[in-house]
Amino acid sequence: MLTGRDSLFDNALILLPALARRLLFALTIGPLMIAYLIRRILYAVPILIGVNLLTFALFFVVNTPDDMARMQLGIKRVTPEAIQSWKQQHGYDKPLMFNSHAEGQGKITDTIFWQKSASMFVFDFGYADDGRNISREISTRMGPSLAIALPTFLIGLVVYVSFALLMTLFRATALDLAGVTLCVVLMSVSGLFYIIGGQFLVSKLWHLVPISGYGSGLDSIKFVVLPIAIGVAGSVGSSSRWYRTIFLEEIGKDYVRTARAKGLSELRVLFTHVLKNAMIPILTGVVVVIPLLFMGSLLTESFFGIPGLGSYTIDAINAQDFSIVRAMVFLGSVLYIAGLILTDLSYTVVDPRVRLQ
Repeated sequence: MLTGRDSLFDNALILLPALARRLLFALTIGPLMIAYLIRRILYAVPILIGVNLLTFALFFVVNTPDDMARMQLGIKRVTPEAIQSWKQQHGYDKPLMFNSHAEGQGKITDTIFWQKSASMFVFDFGYADDGRNISREISTRMGPSLAIALPTFLIGLVVYVSFALLMTLFRATALDLAGVTLCVVLMSVSGLFYIIGGQFLVSKLWHLVPISGYGSGLDSIKFVVLPIAIGVAGSVGSSSRWYRTIFLEEIGKDYVRTARAKGLSELRVLFTHVLKNAMIPILTGVVVVIPLLFMGSLLTESFFGIPGLGSYTIDAINAQDFSIVRAMVFLGSVLYIAGLILTDLSYTVVDPRVRLQ
């Protein structure tokens, strides 16, 4: 029940100009948003520590520092002295997580885990086992990854949503059945098949684009056309079917029946009302993916010879370079958490009823 004071405040808001109302809303929501962001960032710290611990444990269960030294020096004719020298040069001659021979804080800080992982929280990724600066490599390789991932994301979003809207418009018809069947078929095909088939058909038989490689400037366009097309085609089935499910759920709600009762056309109902109200579940899948675009695609970049972050990670795993692996896992975790925060913030933009608590 509203009090007289509440009613006066509501009436005052109605009389305020639109710009003043928006300013008042921004001043009200600003401190809440800042407090929310600080709280989410603090929650992210233990998550990142746990991811770091898990990555460290899994890597050194499979590979000991001695195995890493043999991999870098060459398996044949490697002396114990050479292995020990390599470990000292790269900081792997210390205990993994606890140094019982040290005193005080040194029991924790004088370990491989602390010295290799603590600096990452200030985004100092150090050097790879071959001596190259990891941060510089990441900044250099981010461009080729984005050259593929960003167009794939934007073109794919338009294609998937448009195809899903088309199936929703012609729901329960032969066209809808054919679209759903096509989605199921495309979902059943492995992504590796799209890559190999696309390279064989478009590059080897038709000679339309190079089969692999990367160039600089505008010359890179001919190298990224095929990976982008394959990236979009590979997700048509799953993404379009998911968006179709969202739109069909919205179609059955009361506000849609009310809009139809007012005489609105089906196209206007679909594009004006249904699409707008389906933005929250769409944003859930879209905004989370945006930060991960920087990480590149492992398979696509490896098969097409793109010098991006995906191929960088694959090469590091093959070379057993723990410094690069843990840097990429940490960066991926940070970007994923950032995506979740962006998703929550975007809800408040799309739906005014959503409030940050």
